[in-house]
Amino acid sequence: MAKSTKPITEISSITADSILIRPWQESDRPFLRTLYLHARREAWPWLDNSQWQLEDFDAATRDEVIWVAVQNGHRLGFASVWTNDNFLHNLFVDPQYQSLGVGHLLLGQVQKTFTSTGSLKCLKKNSRAVAFYQRHGWHIESKGISPDGEYYLMHYRLG
Repeated sequence: MAKSTKPITEISSITADSILIRPWQESDRPFLRTLYLHARREAWPWLDNSQWQLEDFDAATRDEVIWVAVQNGHRLGFASVWTNDNFLHNLFVDPQYQSLGVGHLLLGQVQKTFTSTGSLKCLKKNSRAVAFYQRHGWHIESKGISPDGEYYLMHYRLG
């Protein structure tokens, strides 16, 4: 039985069963550049973002596998993975669609692709993201310092 889908008319219309996680396509680039710029500004308000630009997305995802969350052709978020190391480099959801399960679905797709223990770095000040990863089975392994501040190295062990 085919599912009927309706265009997004309000945020509450997002449901997990209507979101598709698919491999990225070149046609996604303009939107994902914008999403990456705006989502970082929302997630990391304490950082100086005056030098950030749309092309940062290109450098941040170069040679990575990218997954895109889509509903009715509308891109809601993305995740990028350095597959050689099972390293989740980026996971960003459009701020207007956060807390609706989009990140959960993207993270689930990423975790399915891991061939061994997965890892990521999460800025310590980004307590919302730290809690999100911990709710999804990630554990803090160590701490470090980056140009953007203290971070946690987190691991996800295949079960």
